[in-house]
Amino acid sequence: MEFEGQVALVTGAGRGIGRATVVRLAEAGCDIALNYHSSKSQAEEVAERITALGRKVELFPGDISRPETGRQLVDAVHQKFDRIDILVNNAGMARDKLLLAMEADDIHQVIATNLVGPMFLTQAVALTMLRRRRGRIVNITSAAASKPGKGQANYAASKGGLEAFTKAMAVELGSRGILVNAVAPGIVKTDLTEVLRDGAQPELLARQVIGSFAEPEAVAEAVAYLASPRNTHTTGTVLTVDGGLKMV
Repeated sequence: MEFEGQVALVTGAGRGIGRATVVRLAEAGCDIALNYHSSKSQAEEVAERITALGRKVELFPGDISRPETGRQLVDAVHQKFDRIDILVNNAGMARDKLLLAMEADDIHQVIATNLVGPMFLTQAVALTMLRRRRGRIVNITSAAASKPGKGQANYAASKGGLEAFTKAMAVELGSRGILVNAVAPGIVKTDLTEVLRDGAQPELLARQVIGSFAEPEAVAEAVAYLASPRNTHTTGTVLTVDGGLKMV
């Protein structure tokens, strides 16, 4: 139970990678502050599973793309748990289109959700972690940050920015005992990638060294290590979980 007594705030945790992450952390003893935006029923199902594991869990609805949500969310979590040991910036969205076909909202909303929101939330959480001189922050980026597909200009820019932000925060916070890292998944079996996988599955599988798509639990395992007490000296790193996608 390596996370016994710790509290993790995970955004977008009602499904997919976020769901797998909170379950993995709870199995190892962590109490969970579960943020969701639109997937209330799914978030409630996850909360039931965490409760069955014997851990505390609270649901915190909120749209992470809104700048004020970060401070409000951190204040609400502190009222319930009095601490945040781990932050996982997982909430994300995609609106894939060729740049010439994108509307302004396609650009603004994707960048607000994937990059600006995590920046404000990290700012709010870091203030509380600094007082305790310890903490772990893990950002969920994407293999698309360095190897985007066609129609992913807004998504790739947001995730590339999140990787740069990860490294900047590692520099700013490392001397205070706060480690900041990122996990960059490739194609994972989630709702977000369902259309992509259905439309080009043979081609996508052929581009990977490992001939299968990852389960969300594979990403959750990487997050758990970076967030754990076992990680004492890894910071500013982007851990890739993409089945060797970049190698082909």
